[in-house]
Amino acid sequence: MKRKTVLITGASRGIGRAAALIFAQNGYDLILNCAHSISELNIFAKELEMKYHIQTLCCGGDVSDYTFVCQMFRDISTFCGGVDVLINNAGITYMGLLSDMSFQDWEHILHTNLTSAFACCKCAIPYMVSQKSGKIINVSSEWGLYGASCEAAYSATKGGLNAFTKALAKELAPSNIQVNAAAFGVIDTDMNLSLSPSERDQLKSEIPAGYFASPKEAAEFLWQLANSPAYLTGQIISFDGGWF
Repeated sequence: MKRKTVLITGASRGIGRAAALIFAQNGYDLILNCAHSISELNIFAKELEMKYHIQTLCCGGDVSDYTFVCQMFRDISTFCGGVDVLINNAGITYMGLLSDMSFQDWEHILHTNLTSAFACCKCAIPYMVSQKSGKIINVSSEWGLYGASCEAAYSATKGGLNAFTKALAKELAPSNIQVNAAAFGVIDTDMNLSLSPSERDQLKSEIPAGYFASPKEAAEFLWQLANSPAYLTGQIISFDGGWF
């Protein structure tokens, strides 16, 4: 019986890397993407192959580049036909006043956080439709729901991703493809390294759970979404320790 396959963008660290481990542990073949750390990602993938007896394909490149994404999916078609689960995890942030943000910075975060999801979905959907099944999971943020001061661009891209999720879910539901988004609160990843110890303590005090979630916890939530009933679609589900 053919194993299922998951594509995880931004898989070299943080939530993406943790998700790769969980899916490998559960027997999925992996297509792993990153933009800058392909050597490290290849080593990680080989370790997972040896330990869990799965197959992996590593694709180094920028998923905000539609030309690259099209080539990646041609490689995926040769590797396994197509993906059963797509996790759009690649993302960056920008902290600072909007008045200080350059147009180039705006375009960079827009394409990395939002255009990449469009590109990967567009290329993944035909195979899913042909199979009459599939799961698309978009990694979003609470800031896409509520907005954050000094993160206007990041909030806008995640808000756009949430709307994209809801609209695409309606479009694909007749084909038995589910589209949901995980709206994460504070996850203890490199994205939050800019916070000082006092800022971290202040932020933790605002979260009823009293701590930042680990990448492993976030990845376990993505695994649950990938295995959720087909009736769950078009949802933006918060995972924030009771913060909002």
